[in-house]
Amino acid sequence: MNVSATECHKRLTAALTTLLALWGLPAQAQSDFPTRPLRIIVGFLPASSNDLLARFIGSKLTERFGQQVVVENRPGANGIIASDHTARATPDGHTLMLMSVSHTMSAAVYRNLPYDPLKSFTPVATLGAGPLIVAAHASFPATQLKGLIEIAKAKPRSVNYASAGIGGINHFGGALFSQIAGVQMTHVPYKGGAPALTDVIAGQVQLMWGSMPLTLPQVRAGNVKALAVTSTKRSPLLPEVPTIAEGGAPGAEINIWWGMLAPAGMPAPILGKLNATIGAILREPETAQRLAAMGAEPWVLSSAEFARVMRAEIQKWTRVARESQIRAE
Repeated sequence: MNVSATECHKRLTAALTTLLALWGLPAQAQSDFPTRPLRIIVGFLPASSNDLLARFIGSKLTERFGQQVVVENRPGANGIIASDHTARATPDGHTLMLMSVSHTMSAAVYRNLPYDPLKSFTPVATLGAGPLIVAAHASFPATQLKGLIEIAKAKPRSVNYASAGIGGINHFGGALFSQIAGVQMTHVPYKGGAPALTDVIAGQVQLMWGSMPLTLPQVRAGNVKALAVTSTKRSPLLPEVPTIAEGGAPGAEINIWWGMLAPAGMPAPILGKLNATIGAILREPETAQRLAAMGAEPWVLSSAEFARVMRAEIQKWTRVARESQIRAE
């Protein structure tokens, strides 16, 4: 069939128009997103640190996007239920999950997760990070970390520490410290951070690697004493308390941190818009104040940097779990 030059020109023009339109789709998707309300999945109960931070970030996203953001609590199994639900969602940016360092710790202690902790997710943005407090019962003989190390070395397994459960951050804090300091302590797991700290206050257990929001009020009330903070620098909330390195255990640093994940396969333009928007929220003074109340600071990273952090954290806690024989089934 013969085609005239005019017809060829028309077809070529149509093809080019279609191609240019396709090239423009990513930018259009970014400018249109979000097209409906968003939801943030939280793997812990309402009023937990994850939940409170999710609601705060969600309110800020609502302001910027003009779409409602709903927080959906799916507690259980140290966040695994929420992670599994998120991994199965459509990767269009409308389903996010606020996670914490526990996501990487679960990867280290559970043998058969229903998802891949890295490949099943798109790292969207980090949010904030802060230290734990090495808190001791008020009558504990040591007033500094060096004293704790001396006691634990003199009488192996005579010192015990509480946690919110096997394989959680409190457990890993004590386990990492034990490895670095060369001591043997006894781990006492509880079903939550609050009952664990209650028994430290009562003297049933001697120590706890406690989160700032939970532990700091009890330190200020004199119910427990802070031997160290687990960050590389002193906390402005407890400037008189030395770091864990200053106390004699460099390398035993451990931070609680939070980030936002999405299902794997999110389009790059939507990822870029979410990362930039959350980064702008983290730079607001109100956000810094909110995180400071949790003993944390804003932590702004790109998606690629966040992915590297997750990979490094999983490797670190897998090593600690293996050497300390931590398993949660």
